[in-house]
Amino acid sequence: MSAYFIKLAPKKISSALEAWSWLLVAEKKLILVTAFADVFFESADGIWFLDTLEGDLKHVCQSSEDLDAILSSDEGKDHYLLSGFVDRAIREGRILGEEECYDFRLHPVVGGAIDYSNIEKISAVVALHIRGQLHEQVRHLEPGTKISNFVFEPVKTPKPWWKLW
Repeated sequence: MSAYFIKLAPKKISSALEAWSWLLVAEKKLILVTAFADVFFESADGIWFLDTLEGDLKHVCQSSEDLDAILSSDEGKDHYLLSGFVDRAIREGRILGEEECYDFRLHPVVGGAIDYSNIEKISAVVALHIRGQLHEQVRHLEPGTKISNFVFEPVKTPKPWWKLW
């Protein structure tokens, strides 16, 4: 079951979750981060799931024991852990490095396919930041809005001080 989860330093995960502050995740205690960098939280009213594919925070169950039972089922593994994608990635040798997660090259919220061919390995912190910012912007659009120009612009690194041209 450990292949379905990743570990991140507390400061890094806190930083990454800032992009999701609009969902009030800071009010909950982090308990698990999946291989796709979705996050399970615990609070007084039960276990919550930050679904970064859908861009929402959902109540899952009442206790850790309930969550264990859900994640032990094939349906729970498939729904919450995207186990089919993770299992295939492992079979094909696409093992995650430290602080990496699986992510969609082009996120489904902007038209990317929910397909294995659209999956890559990426920094989990970067993935959580990008997804949080993306969902924050997209949630304000009218339903059915076409997104026609989606561009990633690399950060330009400054030239060394000794090269002025």
